[in-house]
Amino acid sequence: MTLTNRDIADLFERISDLLEIKGEIIHRVLSYRRASESIRDVPRDLRVIAREGGLTDIPGIGKTLAEKIEELLETGKLEFYEKLTAEIPATLVDVMRVTGVGPKKAAMFWKERGITDLASLEKSARSGRLRDLPKMGEKSEANIIAGIEMLSRRTGRTPLGQAYPAAQAMLDALRELPQAAEGAIAGSIRRGRPTIGDVDLLVAVSSMDDAPAIMEAFVAQERVARILGQGPTKSSVELVNGLQVDLRVLERERWGTALAYFTGSQQHNIRMRERALERGLSLNEHAFSPIDDNRQIIEGAPKILCRTEEEVYAAVGLPWIAPELREDAGEFDAAESNTLPDLVTLDALQGDLHMHTTWSDGSASIREMAEAALAAGRKYIVITDHSRGAVIANGLSIERLLAQQAEVRAVDAEMNGRIRVFHGTEMDILADGSLDFPDDVLEQLDFVVASLHVSLRQPREQITRRLLNALENPHVDLIGHPRGQLIPDREPADLDMDAVFEAAARSGTALEINSNPQRLDLEAQYARRAVEMGIKIAIDTDAHRTTELHYLSYGVLTARRGWVSTRDVLNALPVNEFLAWAAGRGR
Repeated sequence: MTLTNRDIADLFERISDLLEIKGEIIHRVLSYRRASESIRDVPRDLRVIAREGGLTDIPGIGKTLAEKIEELLETGKLEFYEKLTAEIPATLVDVMRVTGVGPKKAAMFWKERGITDLASLEKSARSGRLRDLPKMGEKSEANIIAGIEMLSRRTGRTPLGQAYPAAQAMLDALRELPQAAEGAIAGSIRRGRPTIGDVDLLVAVSSMDDAPAIMEAFVAQERVARILGQGPTKSSVELVNGLQVDLRVLERERWGTALAYFTGSQQHNIRMRERALERGLSLNEHAFSPIDDNRQIIEGAPKILCRTEEEVYAAVGLPWIAPELREDAGEFDAAESNTLPDLVTLDALQGDLHMHTTWSDGSASIREMAEAALAAGRKYIVITDHSRGAVIANGLSIERLLAQQAEVRAVDAEMNGRIRVFHGTEMDILADGSLDFPDDVLEQLDFVVASLHVSLRQPREQITRRLLNALENPHVDLIGHPRGQLIPDREPADLDMDAVFEAAARSGTALEINSNPQRLDLEAQYARRAVEMGIKIAIDTDAHRTTELHYLSYGVLTARRGWVSTRDVLNALPVNEFLAWAAGRGR
């Protein structure tokens, strides 16, 4: 069995959970969790890195964990994990997915009632076998049943495109309240993660006397299906779509510290606390507290409150670090050396190079897409309907493609310079590696996107060769959604990304961050690797209707997570420079 980076990351995460159930020291638990997170963000095949002897260069991977990775790569299994699961049932990890069941309760249920999985937990809870256990009772038992039911309605982590609108709608309602001084979405949404667990909202008030009104309004929102908990400073609810939302209310004076803490990530926060300790301070979500030589908080010493995140970072000797970078992936070194990237913003994007119309499988005309893009602030777009091989998407034959060009030119003229409209295609890279249109057709287009849509489960060497064929064609300007993933339903293709990056750098072909929240492909770690190699990135919507043009903001979040600067982005170029770039590729 050939293990992927994701397989190894998933295994390390499971080991971390099992060690926590076992009651191992937190340092050992966190070491596997941190390793799992780092491996997920590695843009290169671990096999290649292992052959180069570079596993210990990955953040959080020391000699011991590197040896375990090598064992997995060589044998497909891990003796340590097999011994651990012989001692502790592996399915106990699933029990911990139920709201309110942590490692201690999971261990107690197993040891006291023989519960090893969700099915046995539900059976025990419904038969009343949990209520007599320590710190349990009928209410706790009912909460576990409700938690299992909630879990059954959820399909794992929620895509960003579903979580963000729900979170923003709830926050907008709270910010309209007269008691709310400030409000923000925190957690993994603010960091732009492609999927999220639970939503974290923060609201600041001038006086904590205003907190009850905020909480009442929060739990009463029509999106709320069930109140999971309601207190003076924190409440949790389950929405009708199964998403859990947590709200914390705090004094305005503590806003900066709380926002930084609840944005995370966990490892970033650990590094922040370490830096605070080095400066004689203890940091938590509320404030900085002076400490003595034994690192004990000095009782009675005045605390340092921070109203802004800039004040929090200044207290540990750093400039403000953008939320999308807070993964302990080099941002501290960059901040100290004043080399943080000038991250791309939505306002910097002048064009959108990938969209569809009624000519193929879109729902709006060329004119309607142009008008909507103009209203969204774009200065140029490329119409890229599907090629003939995409039969299910009403792909264009050569004759229809050339007929479409006449309409694109007409709309471009009608727009009279308010927005430029160019003609292109999203051309299939076929299963045999050939391209869907011949070169004499491609050379008549303003811009060519080539994408993998079919046979995505081909062996690595075969599917990589297909993508390299497209990269080597001088008429292909951009590779669309390079890895072909669909979140959460389809895993990315098993591509040799090292080979892809080398070919893109050699040919000067751009790679896309597809902003559709079901794709977000390239992922951040790959985008970072690409710009390090001098490859241009295009951030596009792949919109099939006018209402999807706002997807661009998700692509920007992904790009920022990948340390992408404005200068790295093809469609941040003014229109004349974009045309010069395309012309420089032989057009």
